[in-house]
Amino acid sequence: MTTTIETISGSRGLLQHEGLLFEIGTPATTGVDLPKPKGLKNRLGGTARKTDTGLAGLSEPQAVRHYMRLSQRNYAIDLGLFPLGSCTMKHNPRLNEKLARLPGFADIHPLQPQATVQGALELIDELATWLKVLTGMPAVAMSPKAGAHGEFCGMMAIRQALIARGEGETRKRVLVPQSAHGTNPATAVQCGFIVDEIKANKRGRVDMEDFRRKLERTDDIAGIMLTNPNTCGLFETDIREIAELIHSAGGYFYCDGANFNAIVGRVRPGDLGIDAMHINLHKTFSTPHGGGGPGSGPTVLSEALAPYAPVPWITKDEDGIFRLVEQVEGEASESFGRMVAFHGQMGMFVRALSYILSHGADGLKQAAEDAVLNANYIQSRLKHIMSPAFEGYCMHEALFSDAFTADGIETLDIAKALIDEGYHPMTMYFPLVVHGAMLIEPTETESKAELERFCEALEGVARRAAQGDPSLKGAPYLAPMRRLDETRAARKPVLKWTAPEPARPIAAE
Repeated sequence: MTTTIETISGSRGLLQHEGLLFEIGTPATTGVDLPKPKGLKNRLGGTARKTDTGLAGLSEPQAVRHYMRLSQRNYAIDLGLFPLGSCTMKHNPRLNEKLARLPGFADIHPLQPQATVQGALELIDELATWLKVLTGMPAVAMSPKAGAHGEFCGMMAIRQALIARGEGETRKRVLVPQSAHGTNPATAVQCGFIVDEIKANKRGRVDMEDFRRKLERTDDIAGIMLTNPNTCGLFETDIREIAELIHSAGGYFYCDGANFNAIVGRVRPGDLGIDAMHINLHKTFSTPHGGGGPGSGPTVLSEALAPYAPVPWITKDEDGIFRLVEQVEGEASESFGRMVAFHGQMGMFVRALSYILSHGADGLKQAAEDAVLNANYIQSRLKHIMSPAFEGYCMHEALFSDAFTADGIETLDIAKALIDEGYHPMTMYFPLVVHGAMLIEPTETESKAELERFCEALEGVARRAAQGDPSLKGAPYLAPMRRLDETRAARKPVLKWTAPEPARPIAAE
């Protein structure tokens, strides 16, 4: 396990070694061969380039192979279980992809006349209706383009509501539990608030005594940003009391809905006293993450915050025509404004509605229940060798600490060794309230057989960690790239390619 076979080509098995574009291409290489146009005048004058761009040119086969080889180094949900905690890396159904590619959705332009995109507007409106029903909230802003963008939307609505009350300059303090997502305090600061952290108790939930202490002064309270279920994979059992206390203090309740997949169909956030919550379509409703497509973070709003929703929004006339409201007038002028140039992510809307309609209300509830069941299976299956961070059942993700590891072995070593077993690592060192945290979210996608396969691999690595196996410090051994010096890479990153100096000729003796 600790030996590495060096190959002449630099490749490993059928995974081809691949250099940078600058290393494999030349400025003189091109994928096309066009004749020089006749009679073309230079309209650039003195601004015409006199030297080469220095950019590497590739032939078409080189370009195709370059990106194909890089893609083989990626892990993906289509390859296997993707255990990243608080990310909900679930399967992206191919039905969703087929519908998103229909010309009437894929080929429309945001500047088309509204009369020509009635079907698209109706789809957005129907998706919005589903989101309001599932959350028990009266309004939803569809334009936020990611989870953090949805947070920004909700907090801007809260800010606007405080301004409307004449308290925009006095109520600046936002309470954020230690178990919240890391974007929550960042969003609060971005919106001009001051963050005040609430401690977590020994059960991994909000410390209610500390929370009450934070409310001893109420005239500066703007609200709370709480993730539920939280990043410890636990449901905040005091959430209704939290809502009552924050409202009594004159603040608003923002809930991070990134983990909505664990409760959809089971709990309506609106019934818990929540005023705003974003929904990650790329988590709960299976639209692709990252390179698979842009995110989407619609934000549902309570009756108290609905008047401050951003434009645009969709209305339906008495004659059945859907209209996109682009400007606010009269009573609607309380809106905090506009967040994006256009309305949202059409492809993500199509995929999310396809997922919702193919599951139905009962299927969405079943998906949430299966996600919780799978996480508890992993926790139960591994607790004999690993250390669960908290006692009792979890929700959608299982959280372990590094208490079981021998001296000298770290969470990072376990994660790197898991790569050799064919799996992307779990979320590491998060949440911060658990030392050496390992956060695993299997989602409802995985079968019992696949869960067992993953648990066997992690169990083997965990046993080596408990025994202090020194070979873990060098993992991964079988990946295309070996372990980097992460501290050096972070502090002295190499962000620019530099051509190597030409070899000096050997002087004759």
